[in-house]
Amino acid sequence: MRDPSRHLTYGRLACRRYFFIMKRLTALLLFAWATTLSANPLLGLPALEIPANNPQTPEKIALGKKLFNDVRFSSTGTISCASCHHSNNAFTDGQAKAIGIEGLVGKRNSPTLVNAAYLSSLFHDGRAASLEEQALEPLTNPVEHGLSDHAEILNVIRSDIDYLNGFLTTYGITVGKINIDHVTKAISSFERSLIAGNSRFDQYLFGSKRNALSVSEARGLRIFRRKANCANCHEISWDNALFTDNRFYNIGVSFDSLRAVLPEFLAQLEKSRTDAVASLNEQQKSELGRFAVTQQLKDIGVYKTPTLRNIALTAPYMHDGSFKTLREVVDYYDKGGKKNKFLNPAIFPLHLTEQEKDDLVAFMESLTSPEL
Repeated sequence: MRDPSRHLTYGRLACRRYFFIMKRLTALLLFAWATTLSANPLLGLPALEIPANNPQTPEKIALGKKLFNDVRFSSTGTISCASCHHSNNAFTDGQAKAIGIEGLVGKRNSPTLVNAAYLSSLFHDGRAASLEEQALEPLTNPVEHGLSDHAEILNVIRSDIDYLNGFLTTYGITVGKINIDHVTKAISSFERSLIAGNSRFDQYLFGSKRNALSVSEARGLRIFRRKANCANCHEISWDNALFTDNRFYNIGVSFDSLRAVLPEFLAQLEKSRTDAVASLNEQQKSELGRFAVTQQLKDIGVYKTPTLRNIALTAPYMHDGSFKTLREVVDYYDKGGKKNKFLNPAIFPLHLTEQEKDDLVAFMESLTSPEL
């Protein structure tokens, strides 16, 4: 007769072995999931739309990177696209305002190119509708690259055997058929490859890693979305976060010079827009913001909402580079900005405590991608 206790013992051992195996398997699956999560540079970003007339290829991206870094595409042979967009500064330059040929200083801060592929318009005033269009303008800007025309770029390319091989490999064209459209498509393809998500914020919110943010950073996220009203413009969606709404606002920054003559300017606008703009000095003209693009009154002093991704790497801040630290930015918004006739109603005093300000800055510092 069989001993039933032996069957009970065998059953217990089998159960223990089963649970041990399942525990190990679960741990392995969780490890694999976490590894995949931490290695996913797109975590927190939406699907990227690639223009049908400019598909991405490794060859085109490599060619675009070479063009992006070539100082020969400037009148002095000293300035490349990379001069204002450094990889170690999230493709900004650390300057208040961009510096071009012969030390000339531009009107605005160099915006990041990281995730610029997701933007619906480029430049602080939104005057370019695509990366391809944006890539053209700095080359002939008298302050930036200072070229007289795009023919100078083609002359360099046509005399460089490496470029000729690169254009042949990328586009299947020989020297006589290379044009500026091929150049800007290559540069924009490289810029479109500068994609970075997977910050600790992304791992926290979209990867469900609740220990990815510190207690202070998590509090800062709640303040960002609620009391501080930041997410009104720096949007966070349910499955991704670009931290920009791709819209334009007057937040009161860099408006002092124009504010002094605003009544006279508005009166002159009613008679002649051309004469009104001509009456302004260069600083006042730069403070018109998007108005210079649309000629609409509501766009005076209006600028594009910048992304906050990798914001800890892109100081100084604002379109004029007037704030050196994130704390200065938070203090500015906490006070409700600087009043002017066109200040957006979303800008108002926040009454944040010192701890809330610290938490808000801590949260924004968590938006840095590990790839940068």
